[in-house]
Amino acid sequence: MDIIVLTPGATEKELKHLVKKLKGRGLQVNISKGTERTIIGVIGDTSKITEDEENGIRAMPGVEDVMRILKPYKLASREFKGEDTTINVRGFLIGGRKIQVIAGPCAVENKTVLMAVAEKVREAGATFIRGGAFKPRTSPYSFQGLGEEGLKYLAEARKKTGLPVVTEIMDPRDMEIISKYADIIQIGTRNMQNFRLLLEVGISSKPVMLKRGLSATIKEWLMAAEYIMSRGNQNVILCERGIRTFETATRNTLDLSAVAVLKKLTHLPVFVDPSHGVGKWDLVAPMAKAAVAAGADGLMIEVHTNPEEALSDGEQSLRPPDFKKLMKELKPIALAVGREI
Repeated sequence: MDIIVLTPGATEKELKHLVKKLKGRGLQVNISKGTERTIIGVIGDTSKITEDEENGIRAMPGVEDVMRILKPYKLASREFKGEDTTINVRGFLIGGRKIQVIAGPCAVENKTVLMAVAEKVREAGATFIRGGAFKPRTSPYSFQGLGEEGLKYLAEARKKTGLPVVTEIMDPRDMEIISKYADIIQIGTRNMQNFRLLLEVGISSKPVMLKRGLSATIKEWLMAAEYIMSRGNQNVILCERGIRTFETATRNTLDLSAVAVLKKLTHLPVFVDPSHGVGKWDLVAPMAKAAVAAGADGLMIEVHTNPEEALSDGEQSLRPPDFKKLMKELKPIALAVGREI
């Protein structure tokens, strides 16, 4: 009893009565109201619901059908929601026909570089600006970001270019300050299973970009998304950014098969980050093209005006002219798969 489908004519009174009954059994609900049907996702341990109790729910006024979901990720599954989720961020629709492109430096280093990059990527066709104000680095001695100062620079870049801001959160205590400036909050690969952080962004109204963990399976990744969605935030975007394997020729192994698998399993939008996936700037373009061909809803690409002077991930950053060239080359590929960029 994981999904309850209401009849087209179900009343608000019938809905409230059903919700009260479910909560009385210690369960939580997620109500999704479509144009023709209202669907209730039942959250909690539904294995304790007996067959007789399930039949009793099925007999209640306003109930059309009761279904079990075998997958542990319920709200993220195709069974719960058959149509693709679309997320509107300042007029940019994520998950629709248009492939959205997030571009910018790995880290916000200073105002001058960020503004220059923002202008260049907007001119080339990017639709979002990215940059880390709080940076999770392998070494504690590496550049850790500018904090709120960096967030303010991102907000200035948005004001100047019209590009919505994507930036990473590392600590639940930073939720208030990041929400003040960001349009999309990113959960980085190292925090994919930071469950306290996932629950915190789950009560936010901001869309969340959830990057795949270093060695996470697709099931673990979707379960992380479920944590966010279980708290009420349904605006989750999945981002494949490469996983750790035995291969050393690239920084990570970009798992493009994940795009096709996810499109089958979940209704959530799927992005690909080829920059982190390969770790070398000259391999970014081929993998970005392959991601679009595979069905990705968007790309996240690192761009820097002077990569050799970058404080983070310069080796995998495209220069603005290379990014502009890539954006032009992506257009016919997008059209070939029924999309646009």
